[in-house]
Amino acid sequence: MGDHYYTNDPRSESAPETWTYELRGKQYHFTSDRGVFSKGSVDFGSRLLIESFEVPDVSGRILDVGCGYGPMGISLADASGREALLIDVNERALALSEQNAARNGVTVETRLSHAYDAVGGERFAAIVTNPPIRAGKQVVHTILREAHAHLVDGGAIYVVIQKKQGAPSAKKLLEEVFGQVETIAKEKGYFIFRAIRS
Repeated sequence: MGDHYYTNDPRSESAPETWTYELRGKQYHFTSDRGVFSKGSVDFGSRLLIESFEVPDVSGRILDVGCGYGPMGISLADASGREALLIDVNERALALSEQNAARNGVTVETRLSHAYDAVGGERFAAIVTNPPIRAGKQVVHTILREAHAHLVDGGAIYVVIQKKQGAPSAKKLLEEVFGQVETIAKEKGYFIFRAIRS
């Protein structure tokens, strides 16, 4: 296998694949590629988060951290009517996010960013993340820990993570930062955690 998806400029040769996938009752057309997380289909964890998501009753945009080719940010912006900012460290992934948003008639903003580096002081109604497990625990925990500072009061972070990839420690960290965490979905070893900034 070539370089993994948590890299700024994947060296693996491009071989894009396009497919159609239903999310929240609507058909979407997505293209992904080598060097980007989940090529060929929407991964199970992202789908579970998308189907479990409820937009918080506060104003603000949705932030997709580690957006990959964009299925979460695009579909949730579309379903909620909210604007969305999609960030990723991977330039190829961001280019695909922009193409996929345009193809599906959804307007999003994209920024190249390591964790929240390119977000500045903006705060969001919701943060969604399927964190980059391969980047290591330190990166994943930075994304979870720093989410609190980037949410408005009443805003929520939604996280999908597998039990075998660190769900218990992720939940514990979220509890330390937010005080309370809900498990809003659990299926096939995947957990969807929601924590609200009070």
